[in-house]
Amino acid sequence: MGFVVNKDMIATDPHFEYGCSFCHEGDANSATKAEAHKGMVKRPSDNPDSCGTCHEGIAATYKLSLHFTNAGMKNGVSPRFSQEEKKVFDDKVFEQSCRSCHASCGDCHVQSPIISGVNTGFIDGHSFVRKDESKTCALCHGGRVYPEFTGEYGGRPDVHYRNGMTCLDCHSADQMHGDGTAYEGRRDVKDKPSCLECHEKTLAATPEAEEAHNIHEESVSCTACHTATGYRQCASCHLGEGATSNPAIVLGDNPRKPGQLTTLRLIPTVRTTFEKVGIHQKNFDTLPNYWDSVPHNIQKRTDRTRDCNTCHGEYLYYLEEATLPKGGSTKNLELVR
Repeated sequence: MGFVVNKDMIATDPHFEYGCSFCHEGDANSATKAEAHKGMVKRPSDNPDSCGTCHEGIAATYKLSLHFTNAGMKNGVSPRFSQEEKKVFDDKVFEQSCRSCHASCGDCHVQSPIISGVNTGFIDGHSFVRKDESKTCALCHGGRVYPEFTGEYGGRPDVHYRNGMTCLDCHSADQMHGDGTAYEGRRDVKDKPSCLECHEKTLAATPEAEEAHNIHEESVSCTACHTATGYRQCASCHLGEGATSNPAIVLGDNPRKPGQLTTLRLIPTVRTTFEKVGIHQKNFDTLPNYWDSVPHNIQKRTDRTRDCNTCHGEYLYYLEEATLPKGGSTKNLELVR
């Protein structure tokens, strides 16, 4: 026995009942390391069918999940391309770069995911763990979401985090594993989390709060009022020459729900992002450079909930034409209030 797998682990974890070769293949009967490792599969869960031997239902839906297909990355940018450019993107960018980021079953339950060729190793030896968000979710979503959630990016941690909640308290296992539908992006997911699942309007603490929620119900998103501090706005990182970011709250028209004021996040795709592979984004102006976003640094009280004048008098945080990125999409103008 080595330090990765021990007798206690074998005795308590049913995944080891049939031995290493059940998942990793190779030749368990060989006496030498070289012979035993012939044909060995280093990351068996890269193919969900490997886990599907025992977890058939979960593996079947996971193969269509956004975590595995990365369809959100592909469909999020492809409207900017001509038909010919889409073919180049699929071959030279998506399969070579974006798809390399997909999460296997093992990335969440055995070994931390590989990010830019590096990972932090096993989550807990070779044990199969149900969840450990700090070693799984945090690595893939650690550029923006997780450090905003925990307060590491600056400001107070999210109120849910301060009250002991973790990712899976809102994002269910069924959502993570997929429901058998091949969604184009995360906003299309049928049972994605909603603030109103826990926070009914009728639970507002005061008549004034209830009135405010009724007035703004359709015209303002929850995050527009309850995002506490600046969240990460990224620029340049898709140029392949480094990245810049700054914290800011940006309010503007929701590109996916026109007429609703919401929090926007700058998307760092510029006109020259894919020029190195011959993609000039002929339809670049089809999409804006901002998408509606749900920052994970929520508070009950913010300057917008305490003082109506923050939005209705000072117009603080509002996206302005003068602050739009230079050379950005002309579609950005539609988001300015």
